[in-house]
Amino acid sequence: MRSIKIIAGLTFVFLALFVIFREQTAGVSADAFVNARVTTIRAPIAGTFQLVSRPLGARISRGDTLGALSDPLVDNIRLSDLLQERAETLAEIDRLNRTANAIQSAIEELRAQAASHRKERSEQLRALVDSAEASRSAAEARLRYAELGLERSRRLSKQGIRTGESLEEAQSSAEVAALNLRNAEEASRVARINLRAAERGILLGDGYNDTPSSGQRISELQARKAEIDANAEAQSVIFNALEARIRTERLRVNLLTSSALQANVSGLVWDYLAVSGETVQRGQDLLRLVDCDSAIVTLSVTERVYNSIEPGSSASFRMNGSGRILQGTVTRVAGSGAAAVYDNLAIAPSERHLGRFDVTLDVPALREDEELRCLVGRTGRVFLENRPLDWLRRLWN
Repeated sequence: MRSIKIIAGLTFVFLALFVIFREQTAGVSADAFVNARVTTIRAPIAGTFQLVSRPLGARISRGDTLGALSDPLVDNIRLSDLLQERAETLAEIDRLNRTANAIQSAIEELRAQAASHRKERSEQLRALVDSAEASRSAAEARLRYAELGLERSRRLSKQGIRTGESLEEAQSSAEVAALNLRNAEEASRVARINLRAAERGILLGDGYNDTPSSGQRISELQARKAEIDANAEAQSVIFNALEARIRTERLRVNLLTSSALQANVSGLVWDYLAVSGETVQRGQDLLRLVDCDSAIVTLSVTERVYNSIEPGSSASFRMNGSGRILQGTVTRVAGSGAAAVYDNLAIAPSERHLGRFDVTLDVPALREDEELRCLVGRTGRVFLENRPLDWLRRLWN
């Protein structure tokens, strides 16, 4: 009986020692800590840096104002040149418009003169038509009188009362009267042609279009006005192009004159790389922020544990000083001496860490739980293998 108790006691002690040993050595990381990506805020313009005062480690939200840059000496020479070009173009457009208006006024006056000339010329031609008609009527009357005289002379000549000389004179008078009638008819026809042409706006002279000087001047001025209008339209196109360039250049100058700096992540103020009142250059680093939405756990393990895991393996993380177990997933196995993977992370690894095998763990609770959010730098332990008392921890939780 006594031997049974001794064996049972030794067995219990052995099991207890085994559980303790496995709890301490079952795939436990040597050092694990909460880490996150770091973003650098750079100066978008050159100028004087004014910083919104916040202590290091202060929490910020995306879009919060971090500071401002101002440069009262920004180069605006190009904008001044464009404004001068616009003023000169506008003056040229105004000059061309005033010239075109003056030419249009002259054209209207000349048109009034031409209309008056056409009216008076038409009245003159009507009088000439009336005169030609009267001359034609008189020629017809003279022809009838000459024909009657010729008929009478023939009768008397047959009777022997008149001589042949009288008959020839009467015949000659009749022929002259006929020619005069023909000339009168032609003159009347020409006068009517001139009148009809004048009524259509065409003034006929001796075999050519007798356009008055006012009409010729109108044609010249219309050609000149068309040229000026084309120049004014071209200047308007140039003016519109200058307006667009001025808007673009003014926007550029405004952007270079002042600029507000806003947080591009929700996280922590990690470091100040420039002080308020300092003159900075474009592209210079000003602040470093921690992106709490990228929180991860970085750790190092032994080669044996490292070779037993792979991306996607499950693990659990417990912060030092806390009994809460957080579930996670292995996302990266970087191996030994993986210093380069920490270039964009907030916490750099120690020499001891780099001497082991680096592993990255994704723990969603560090981003989703407000109590655990932004605990960058907190240390803990990661368990990558099952431990004997896991069932008890699950029961306790």
